[in-house]
Amino acid sequence: MRIRVPLHEQRDASYDIAIGPGLLAELPALLQQHCPAPAYAVVTDSHVAKLYGDEVVKRVASTGPRAELLTFPAGEWNKTRETWASLSDRMLASHFGRDCAVIALGGGVVGDLAGFLAATYLRGVPYAQVPTSLLAMIDSSIGGKTGVDVPAGKNLLGAFHQPRIVLADLTLLTSLPPVQLSAGLAEAVKHGVIADAEYFAFLETDGAAILAKDGAALERVVQRSVEIKAAVVAEDEREAGRRAILNFGHTIGHAIEATSKFEVLHGEAVGIGMVYEARLGETMGVTAKGTAERIAGLLEQLRLPVERPDGASVDQLIEVMRGDKKVRGGEIRFALPRVIGAMNQNEGWTVSVDEGRLGQQLES
Repeated sequence: MRIRVPLHEQRDASYDIAIGPGLLAELPALLQQHCPAPAYAVVTDSHVAKLYGDEVVKRVASTGPRAELLTFPAGEWNKTRETWASLSDRMLASHFGRDCAVIALGGGVVGDLAGFLAATYLRGVPYAQVPTSLLAMIDSSIGGKTGVDVPAGKNLLGAFHQPRIVLADLTLLTSLPPVQLSAGLAEAVKHGVIADAEYFAFLETDGAAILAKDGAALERVVQRSVEIKAAVVAEDEREAGRRAILNFGHTIGHAIEATSKFEVLHGEAVGIGMVYEARLGETMGVTAKGTAERIAGLLEQLRLPVERPDGASVDQLIEVMRGDKKVRGGEIRFALPRVIGAMNQNEGWTVSVDEGRLGQQLES
């Protein structure tokens, strides 16, 4: 199955997302077609390297190119400028030229970091995304957002750099731990909330099959989420308008991640953020009553937390949110749903929220 991401600002930057079981065997051919290079830096983390690193290097090198595995310690806390610098130096030391390409092999952290490496190495080289987690397959590998975290917040340094191809091999999900599968499903829930009530209902009715890694159920999740994300990205490549709806749950979610020192997984934090942001929308009269309760019910069914952890105070959370990329004119802004399946657009795609109201909601 192929889903096209048609980009209008740079037509030559449009790319395909290939979805299906066993696609890793097709990686050399897909690279030759979409991201040809005489040398590839295969960037991954210490966990994924043990599972798939050698296999991918051997497959890529089997058709002639040079392939070298570059690893870094796993964990969001390693998505830093220091890791980016180390990987850059290692590529330079290995004499990767401007005709090389990068392969991002892993979850969201790997994709963000390897994409930023590709965007900046020798002023930019092409790269391919080979996501190994559900979250990466349905969300972070699509759209060209790359970057690293800094003490002030998540992804505050980065670049838009579109991949040449995304290869989502559904077979790789069989090795995904249950907690990581659930974390990825938070983004699927988000996609249902922002764009497709029928898809949201499917997640409600088929949650058990999805958690059991039923092949057909997982394929539907990946396909529909990719379709939604690709359509939004194609409409708004650089987040000047509607793409902001993809941030639903992320303003509070990113603050929870940062204040927990990333002990709370991204998907878990986004799930909690969606519940609180939907409640916020309800108190403002923007979101239909009962929306937050329905979101929370689905998240709990998918084994995700729905209440913020005790580790950070409300003041600490708001302080982190003040540094969020979506802040405009000193105002914290949120993308809020109108109902399940449709987002609010009364003030554009985001609304400003008074810090007092936000604090009250976080305390409740």
